[in-house]
Amino acid sequence: MTDDPRRHAPATTRNRDPILAVLRRFLPQTGLVLEVASGTGEHAAYFASHMPMLDLQPSDPDEGACASIAGWADAARLQNVRNPLTLDAAADAWPIDRADALVCINMIHISPWAATLGLMAGAARTLPAGAPLILYGPYVQAGVETVASNQAFDADLRMRNPAWGLRDLADVTALAHDAGFTREAVIPMPANNLMVVFRKG
Repeated sequence: MTDDPRRHAPATTRNRDPILAVLRRFLPQTGLVLEVASGTGEHAAYFASHMPMLDLQPSDPDEGACASIAGWADAARLQNVRNPLTLDAAADAWPIDRADALVCINMIHISPWAATLGLMAGAARTLPAGAPLILYGPYVQAGVETVASNQAFDADLRMRNPAWGLRDLADVTALAHDAGFTREAVIPMPANNLMVVFRKG
């Protein structure tokens, strides 16, 4: 038994450095970065430790995840990670009014489509013109063969919850466009993932 609330996701140690490299390219030099669906909080702590001029605002709808997020930030003694917000991406209102950038890692395929609808609407409310919205995860792309591992992952997700599954990047892009964002970059990442960068108009 332990009182340590920290959770660990093995994938974070594998993908954090490639993700960080892209974030350094597209995030502002200073300001507040909202992370939606922070999960364990390992990414937030790692990114904040490597980008000390930015303030990180992690969030998650799950109380246990929020405790884990705070645990990782406390263990690293980070001053630029704010207390996690209980935030449901699908909600009509978020507990934050403004951020200078928004990052969302591995949520869109492990949540109902309503969460992506809410993510775009919330980003439109929260971000100023010119701010980046940065997404990470696996996608289906027209004209690009979906690798066998992603096909198997998609089948597993849909078996666990029929509302989950890999999304078509064209659908996500259309949704972002309708919310006032322009797609700026699609960057291939390890393990058949993508970083997708949108910019608020």
